[in-house]
Amino acid sequence: MPIALLVFPSLAAILLAAHFYRAGQLVLSTLSVGVLVLLAVPRPWAARVLQVALLAGAFEWLRTLALFASTRMAMGQPYLRLTLILVAVAAFTAASAVVFQQSAVRRRYRL
Repeated sequence: MPIALLVFPSLAAILLAAHFYRAGQLVLSTLSVGVLVLLAVPRPWAARVLQVALLAGAFEWLRTLALFASTRMAMGQPYLRLTLILVAVAAFTAASAVVFQQSAVRRRYRL
């Protein structure tokens, strides 16, 4: 069961890596992929590092939303679909951090 739940943080980290790669931020992209290694480390500190990274990722999605939406508004372009998509991705990333509060995952990481 815990392995199935860890699919969500994995997908969130991969989405972040793709976002950073597209923006040309190769160091952050590499860190986003590198944090996936921590999924294999069954220690409390690894789970907390993953949670912090995912929450920081959710804030990055919201920062990107603010930047892109304000640019589109200034140019008179539609921005509602962009807003909905980025809010959904930010919520998914934040919810992926909550996976570590599930009892099966808590046991795995000894939280």
